[in-house]
Amino acid sequence: MENQERVIGKVSATEKNPSTTDEFYFWTDKDEVLSPFDIVKVKHLPNDTTWTYGEVQEINHVTDAQSHFTSFISSDFGDKDASIGNMNRLGMNYVKAKVICNSDDIYMPVLDGKQVFLCNEDDISYALGLKNVKNPIVCGYLQMYKGNEAMKIPVSLNENFLIGPEGAHLNVSGISGLAAKTSYSMFLLNALQQKYMKDAKNDVAFVFFNVKGRDLLAIDEENTELKEKDKQLYADLGLEAKPFQNVKYFYPYADSTKKILSNADVADFKRQQAEKKAFVYKVPCDKYLSMLDLLLANEDDSTGTMESCVNYIINHQGDFKNVSTWETLMDTVEKYAKKSADDNNKSILPSSWNKFYRLINKLVKTQGVFNDNINDGEKDLGSEIKEKLVGGQVMMIDITLLDENTQSFIFGSVIRSIWEMKFDTERNNIPKKVVIFVDELNKYASNDTPKNSPILHQLLDITERGRSLGIILFSVEQFRSAIHDRVKGNCATAAYGRTNAIEVSKSDYKYIPKVYQNMMTRLPAGEYIISNPALRSLVKVKFPYNTYKQFPNG
Repeated sequence: MENQERVIGKVSATEKNPSTTDEFYFWTDKDEVLSPFDIVKVKHLPNDTTWTYGEVQEINHVTDAQSHFTSFISSDFGDKDASIGNMNRLGMNYVKAKVICNSDDIYMPVLDGKQVFLCNEDDISYALGLKNVKNPIVCGYLQMYKGNEAMKIPVSLNENFLIGPEGAHLNVSGISGLAAKTSYSMFLLNALQQKYMKDAKNDVAFVFFNVKGRDLLAIDEENTELKEKDKQLYADLGLEAKPFQNVKYFYPYADSTKKILSNADVADFKRQQAEKKAFVYKVPCDKYLSMLDLLLANEDDSTGTMESCVNYIINHQGDFKNVSTWETLMDTVEKYAKKSADDNNKSILPSSWNKFYRLINKLVKTQGVFNDNINDGEKDLGSEIKEKLVGGQVMMIDITLLDENTQSFIFGSVIRSIWEMKFDTERNNIPKKVVIFVDELNKYASNDTPKNSPILHQLLDITERGRSLGIILFSVEQFRSAIHDRVKGNCATAAYGRTNAIEVSKSDYKYIPKVYQNMMTRLPAGEYIISNPALRSLVKVKFPYNTYKQFPNG
């Protein structure tokens, strides 16, 4: 392996800080500029062709002063303006490095006095597991070293560990507005689409949910403000600086008394509609009655009374056998709520029906999407997925201005439709994989989500079994620690953006070295710390600005 012949220090093994199979220390000149995540290498036994690679963690500066008081005295007894004290102190930096691999799989401690070298690009790629990656999908680039030796290295993951079958699912966390979580997710998704559109099979479909205004409502339009340096970065990463292709937008229906089409600009919608890539969606009762449980996903039903009402309805028991519209459904529920206990189904009290009516009636009457009439240009999302979703297509579903319970219902019904599509034995063009992107995962799978939530159960199914079925979850939230353990635990890839000190003190971060935890509290936008089973260590990556249209408030 080609060597970088600049020595920056020597291994220092002391009684207090010995070299081990996991870490070693080395001293270096106080003027040598290193940073956490930099990679160094040390010659190892049994010969000079064997190398141990280490990742820089902690960097310390020490002098021969025995105490701070000694240092004070040596500066002309505390003269803060003196540029040179009355004693020149000996000083050096010593660095703690974590062992990440050995070129011959020899994991004996490196020996005291061995020279420590900087690495070249080939060394770094080998050390981190980035060399000769099978089925590569680019996830950004890393910047190594400073000054004349600075280098940018593309970082690619084995897609089998991102979208299956070896591993699957991505979780991105970080403070809102600072970590650019959505931007990073969309960068990865764009890279995935570009790769698969070059494949003749093109068998990966994408379903996105927009929850933040107009941010994602023009992802197929070019970012005309993208700078040349960013275009060059895309080229260096092997990507085209182009927006998403084959996108269809689905906006929630709203009648004339309500604000039209969420936060979408009316002119933009009309243009997209004329281009046959924008549609209005509705939720007709006859097709969604079996999903009624999703409307109560955020309600704590510890006694099971609401579940009993739902089961009674979807099984078409009693007066519900002929219900096919939202109006007749609510009329029938209201009738049951007004019946006496003797006249009613004895297993469900009128008070339970009354509670169920209060919860459902408000949603049905105030949210325009609950509409039974499907007209030209209007769609039923379930049918669009189960009958028409194909590889290479992107479905962008806007749920921004829907109330929280209706957002959950739309999200849950789409996931259920994807699940049903994968088990459809009559369709012959079902995409091999479907990647679902959802922001604000905490709304659906937090530690506080009711245990009986059907949406939580669906997300658990996806993260635990979706890999084998080709249903992949890309999720985003502010605080990783707030997410259900089984959901985040089954995400093979984690991306950590900037967060706060309280968050990094949680148990989710205990395996991350302290110095990296501290770095998470000051990561700039556009940088993420990545964890993936195919990587030998955590990697800090950067990514260029997105290639699709950016809105002023985006």
